[in-house]
Amino acid sequence: MPMGHTATAQAGSGGLTATEHRLANGLRVVLSEDHLTPVAAVCLWYDVGSRHEVKGRTGLAHLFEHLMFQGSGQVKGNGHFELVQGAGGSLNGTTSFERTNYFETMPTHQLELALWLEADRMGSLLAALDDESMENQRDVVKNERRQRYDNVPYGTAFEKLTALVYPEGHPYHHTPIGSMADLDAATLEDARTFFRTYYAPNNAVLSVVGDIDSEQTLAWIEKYFGSIPSHDGKQPPRDGALPETIGEQLREEVREEVPARALMAAYRLPHDGTRECDAADLALTVLGGGESSRLHNRLVRRDRTAVAAGFGLLRLAGAPSLGWLDVKTSGGVEVAQIETAVDEELARFAAEGPTPEEMERAQAQLEREWLDRLGTVAGRADELCRFAVLFGDPQLALTAVQRVLDVTAEEVQAAARVQLHPDNRAVLVYEPVEPAESTDGAAVDETDADTDAHEGADK
Repeated sequence: MPMGHTATAQAGSGGLTATEHRLANGLRVVLSEDHLTPVAAVCLWYDVGSRHEVKGRTGLAHLFEHLMFQGSGQVKGNGHFELVQGAGGSLNGTTSFERTNYFETMPTHQLELALWLEADRMGSLLAALDDESMENQRDVVKNERRQRYDNVPYGTAFEKLTALVYPEGHPYHHTPIGSMADLDAATLEDARTFFRTYYAPNNAVLSVVGDIDSEQTLAWIEKYFGSIPSHDGKQPPRDGALPETIGEQLREEVREEVPARALMAAYRLPHDGTRECDAADLALTVLGGGESSRLHNRLVRRDRTAVAAGFGLLRLAGAPSLGWLDVKTSGGVEVAQIETAVDEELARFAAEGPTPEEMERAQAQLEREWLDRLGTVAGRADELCRFAVLFGDPQLALTAVQRVLDVTAEEVQAAARVQLHPDNRAVLVYEPVEPAESTDGAAVDETDADTDAHEGADK
């Protein structure tokens, strides 16, 4: 059996442990035993996302996520879903800028089935990939784009802001969904080349968490994954580095058939995996993280100029992260009034910093969110994969909570002062129009950088 090490709980890990192993073909394996409930989560991250795509072939990573559910060498058609759900499990897959992941949660006695299914499509998907499955899933993805981006209010906001914050030619300039034209242009040979390049064991991390026997689990992994050959043709993603701030305010007015005026903005923030990113996360939480936040209190409760106001963080490792502001106006309120109030609150926060009560509340909120993720077998499996793929060390997932709690109020204030100002943002101003007036066929859940596979027959 390949190399591994014993599980020792690290300081700040809450007693959680994980062991790491590597097969001869390069597959990294992370195991974490948790015997509280008789279930096991299997999570497989491939180090490929939309940042690896080239101009003219956007959306291929997401398209391939769907193709992975269209049958493999031993499992035909929709069989992957049928077998997992028939065994009492649940499953799905998602694509983001930086990775594609697949996951199952199974009753413990069905763990071997999940491992066999994932190994079968990693090792033999090309045997089942043909023109029919390609066309089927191309249509599914195009329909997903219509349903989540093009035909819902504010649906293309995230796509528009991403294109503004990350300039033309940057690997994060386009979102994982891809364009209709590029989806139409993708060929079967493109898909086959993509699979050979990225769906190799040495480009993946497999985590298994839950009520498992580590020795038996490793034996199954070696049995089913060990004979899959590695592949050395992958090129590293293009450099995503950018200046710390944009240096000016980028602005676009969108006239669409939407329910209300809206102000949306994206701020360039520190890379994920840094202390500065955790500080920025706390700043956004104080300012716009829920009904106790400053922006909600000012705009929704006090001024009553907005029906919703919030900040969120899209963490990115290979490029600056995004701080996402979303405010929907109340009644006939003009966006300019909202924007003035937002800038007043950001400037005040940058000058004064958070109060002790705000720091305590924000840290408790982020701590709860982290514990919610790490407290489920599926959430912990995903986080172990994330830290292994993006930062090289799955153990970092187990100490993430402590890192948030170590951030000081001065660091939070500094994050706001350096980056939460008008010269470091892209802004969208939505103005409602009647259907006949709409000049932009815009419209996905604004902050959703992942594109999820459809379940069941939609696959």
